[in-house]
Amino acid sequence: MKKETLQAMRELAYYSSLGLSVALSIFIGLGVGVYFDRYVFNTTPLLTFIFLGLGIAAGFRNIWLAIKKSNKQ
Repeated sequence: MKKETLQAMRELAYYSSLGLSVALSIFIGLGVGVYFDRYVFNTTPLLTFIFLGLGIAAGFRNIWLAIKKSNKQ
């Protein structure tokens, strides 16, 4: 394959995995918050909202890093 085609395929794979990465960040944050609320501290909905916010922030961070990576090229 041509070098340009191979590079384009790598970028496509990276950006395709970005959506999965954002979704996983949010669901992991939500899961940790629910677990801590129900089984550890019994502070229902407080920690769920805190960890959901952290998961959303992690998802946006992944998007930000992808934007920075694409601007460098």
